[in-house]
Amino acid sequence: MRAIKVGVVGVGRGMSFAFGAGEAVGMRLVALCDQREAALKEAAARLGEGGAKVTTYTDFDRFLEHDLDAVVLANYFHQHAPLAIKALESGRHVMSETTSCFTLAEGAALVEAVERSGRIYMLAENYPYMVFNQEMRRLYRSGRMGTFMYGEGEYIHPMDAVSLNRLSPGVHHWRNWIPATYYCTHSLAPLMFITDTMPVKVNGFVIPERADDPVRRRTVRTNDPASMIAVRMDDGSVVKLLQVGLRGEGIWVRVHCSRGAMENLRHGDRNTLWVRREQYHERKTTPPEQVYAPGFPVSHDRAVAAGHGGGDYFTNYHFARAIRSGRQPFLDVYRGVAMSAVGILAYRSALQDSAPFAIPDFRDQALRRKLADDHWSPDPETRTSADPWPSARGEVTISPEARRYAEKVWKTTRERANRSPLPRGRG
Repeated sequence: MRAIKVGVVGVGRGMSFAFGAGEAVGMRLVALCDQREAALKEAAARLGEGGAKVTTYTDFDRFLEHDLDAVVLANYFHQHAPLAIKALESGRHVMSETTSCFTLAEGAALVEAVERSGRIYMLAENYPYMVFNQEMRRLYRSGRMGTFMYGEGEYIHPMDAVSLNRLSPGVHHWRNWIPATYYCTHSLAPLMFITDTMPVKVNGFVIPERADDPVRRRTVRTNDPASMIAVRMDDGSVVKLLQVGLRGEGIWVRVHCSRGAMENLRHGDRNTLWVRREQYHERKTTPPEQVYAPGFPVSHDRAVAAGHGGGDYFTNYHFARAIRSGRQPFLDVYRGVAMSAVGILAYRSALQDSAPFAIPDFRDQALRRKLADDHWSPDPETRTSADPWPSARGEVTISPEARRYAEKVWKTTRERANRSPLPRGRG
């Protein structure tokens, strides 16, 4: 079959998608878009070494004039929805990096755009496709584990101050101010994928920084380091999410069901799976406890070679399959905006003494109309008096010492401070 012609926006994170958009998944990379000309030229040269010939653009509208079947959005975290809507309206399929939307109004508009266009939309959330999560989905769907009752998802990713500053060059870089609850899809998406459940209610808790943290004192971050979110799912189960800047790095998923429990290991090979089934009042068919290293269900060697534990291979793989079949993928627009809404509303909850907030059902057109003006946003560059600060502590002042340390690190990076791959704003 004819290769799907793909264009990628954002040549930082986007390079994983660009290199993965090849013959193995039935794609062909034809265009790149990024405002940073030097980074764009360097990316095109790297791809050219592998034989790919791509056209480069610094303007998104001109990029959409290229002969494209599909667009992958890997620009900044808070800028995906406006570009996704434009691409869908131009007749392109869209795969968007997390998060799907930054406000509830954007979520409603994005769903409307997908429904109007009839195009494929996929959230490029790669953590569900790690090998242990795919195996837990297989086990759960087999019926052996029973019914979902409780789950935990953890995405804990501490860094030293040099690495953090290099990753977020510029005071206004999104990583320096994004509220701690917003980056929740890495912890929530695997649980939704394994159990096929949807979030319906959240309670958010923000974890404040501590004065003796030597890393935070050397960054210009004005957000809180971490968060915990309690989620009620649509089947009555309960989920706990823990994310971002705590010590004790690890990616961990735990699932308790009515007939057993399973999780990936916290130490050693963390792709190894632990499964416990006491098999009370039933015929014993397996040992009560099993510990083993699962394999990927398909394309094992290609997945092992890809980034994020194989997840980067499977995002392209499932996006291409959805386009060819004409059927929306598992990580469709409804699941994408629901996960984004968990992060948004968990922050609202945290600011209101962790009160519960209902997650909107974005399939409801009447409800979407009510959300059309909900632009509540912590973006410092667009905030109004009705908008929250990025931290539960309110407005945070950056110390001169922290700024000097960060600026010294930024001078060693190739990306100019405060420069975004595409213009900021609500679109």
